[in-house]
Amino acid sequence: MPAQTPAALAADPAQQAAALVETYLRLHMIPDPDAARAYCAPELEIRFTGNRLMHDPAEATAFNRARYKWVKKQFGPTHVVAGGSAAETVVYQTGTLYGEWLDGTPFEGNRYVDRYVVRHGKIVKMEVWNDSAEWLLVRAGLAQP
Repeated sequence: MPAQTPAALAADPAQQAAALVETYLRLHMIPDPDAARAYCAPELEIRFTGNRLMHDPAEATAFNRARYKWVKKQFGPTHVVAGGSAAETVVYQTGTLYGEWLDGTPFEGNRYVDRYVVRHGKIVKMEVWNDSAEWLLVRAGLAQP
């Protein structure tokens, strides 16, 4: 199979959706929720761990500030679900979190999976799962490592 040209990649909805998600995440993790918002549809739904519903990247930034002194994502693979189109594509972004808990204790290797629905070039849904809650339970002595 011949390599795709840059123009062909730019026209590929899967590649566009993956690039949009990665750009959004880079901005969101600065954190720059105002810049990240440009990649989101007005009807955005964000579901964080614990089924916390949010509607704006600034809410997710505020949640992170209440849980971490600071946090960043070490990107792993971005997976685009087969069958996506310009109308709607599902993208998973995986990797690990690193940073400091509120007490200044550093951490790394905290796995995450984010699921995105990209519709007509905008993120309409973001779902977030990570190990933080379990790690906090261990830190509080409420669970075994």
